[in-house]
Amino acid sequence: AKDLANAVVETCAKTKAGPSSFKFLYPLEMSLVDKIRKISVEIYGADSIELDPVAEKQLENYEKQGYGNLPICMAKTHLSLSTDPSLKGVPTGFKVVVREVRASVGAGFVYPLLGKIMTIPGLPTRPGYYNIDLTPEGKIIGLF
Repeated sequence: AKDLANAVVETCAKTKAGPSSFKFLYPLEMSLVDKIRKISVEIYGADSIELDPVAEKQLENYEKQGYGNLPICMAKTHLSLSTDPSLKGVPTGFKVVVREVRASVGAGFVYPLLGKIMTIPGLPTRPGYYNIDLTPEGKIIGLF
């Protein structure tokens, strides 16, 4: 394992990629609401954003808790640039509806839930494979 790690470090040092030119669309010091607005207007082409009262309160709380400098990762439908999946192509004259906002503080970002997007549950704290086994007869148990 140590030899592999050393080989990876050596290979990375030999690459000519240079420093990353990545930069955010917005300064991280910008408020969370303004970051959402900037992404919505400049990337999706929205005219404005609309915050549900729940989202407004959540954003306010995240700012107060010191998470305002985190970047934004928008959770929205993949079927349209808007939050309405029926608007195809490059729609105009729409507003991005922010109904809820969540924070993945450990991962280092805040993610607004736009329109009717739903999220799926995360992984459990104990992986399911711990429950799977074979009987002496070779029968698999613990799958469901």
